[in-house]
Amino acid sequence: MIYDNICKAVFISRPNRFIAEVDIRGRRETVHVKNTGRCRELLIPGCEVWLTAPGTEGRKTKYDLVAVRKSNGILFNIDSQAPNKVVKEWLAKQGYDKVVPEYTFGGSRIDFYMERDGEKGKTSKYLMEVKGCTLERDGVGYFPDAPTQRGVKHIKELIKAQEYGYHAILAFVIQMDGVDEVRPNTDTHPEFGEAMEEAEKAGVEVLFLKCHVEPDRLEITG
Repeated sequence: MIYDNICKAVFISRPNRFIAEVDIRGRRETVHVKNTGRCRELLIPGCEVWLTAPGTEGRKTKYDLVAVRKSNGILFNIDSQAPNKVVKEWLAKQGYDKVVPEYTFGGSRIDFYMERDGEKGKTSKYLMEVKGCTLERDGVGYFPDAPTQRGVKHIKELIKAQEYGYHAILAFVIQMDGVDEVRPNTDTHPEFGEAMEEAEKAGVEVLFLKCHVEPDRLEITG
């Protein structure tokens, strides 16, 4: 997943979860933060950030903040829309006969429905929910970085789908280099950890999608 244009800036402050103040070559600018999570360990005054300018008419802000370099030197993509985009590209190369984004199942919209034709005309059906991981501690990824009842609801739907005969998948897109595992952040949201444990016991597959991050791109590497 590649951004059409990118520029570097210095982070100043985050007045609320939607906007940030940055310095672009000596000019102060208000930008949109494409992540409503806390990102407290990332967005620290003085850190390097990268912006993209979508060019959409009528916007209040010219730029979107999409990447940040953590104090440990690791570059993070924090664009909450990026995981679904990069997974869609990745799924197109995984041999599925059909990939449908935003599939309605039960009371939720699950990120992807897939089909793969098997032997004797049997079709395998898959449902995949995607979560982007932007929280790292000591080389391990954690999710979520803020309580997410929506995330718990999606896991419950995956459990139900597994019971109905789907191959249900919970996929974590790790939006940083050097991390290959995501654990539930039970300190922040114990219920999410409980739901994830229940899902694994029910047979839901958990995928950790490792990534390479550049200021202008996010790529699944394994």
